[in-house]
Amino acid sequence: MLSKKMEKAFNDQIKWEYFSAYLYLSLSSYFQSLGLPGFANWMDVQFQEEQFHARKMFDYVLEKGGKIQLQGIEAPQHTWKSPLGAFEFALNHEFAVTKRINDLVDLAQKERDHASAIFLQWFVTEQVEEESNFGDTVNKLKLVGDGGGLFMLDRELATRVFTPPATAA
Repeated sequence: MLSKKMEKAFNDQIKWEYFSAYLYLSLSSYFQSLGLPGFANWMDVQFQEEQFHARKMFDYVLEKGGKIQLQGIEAPQHTWKSPLGAFEFALNHEFAVTKRINDLVDLAQKERDHASAIFLQWFVTEQVEEESNFGDTVNKLKLVGDGGGLFMLDRELATRVFTPPATAA
């Protein structure tokens, strides 16, 4: 059974994961409007990952006998100054997600909720990957600038696909 504090924290994080999905869908639309379908695809995959993260937490709360209380999601930003600016914005968003996940782990430890602390380790590891993926793309964007390299990077980003983790169950 989840404590009321853990239940509330998970519900708040579920909202944040769905907001993240919404944000990445907005970024996808932004890149589509720039004629960068590879960048749009990359963000579409990120959208799917965030939905997966939210659902994974959703299912865990129910499995632990908790109650889900879905919350309203604010409208995300929809314009950026440049592809680099958009990816830097998204990287900073992922830093905020990492802090939130770490805060959840801290709460689970404080509540002596070992099951939740173990469950959340998957998300801790996932955030290392998320920050790395965004950071790598930010670095590439800084290298290529606004020139022809942007279109080569667009082709590279078009190859990303969403594959749910094997441990999704």
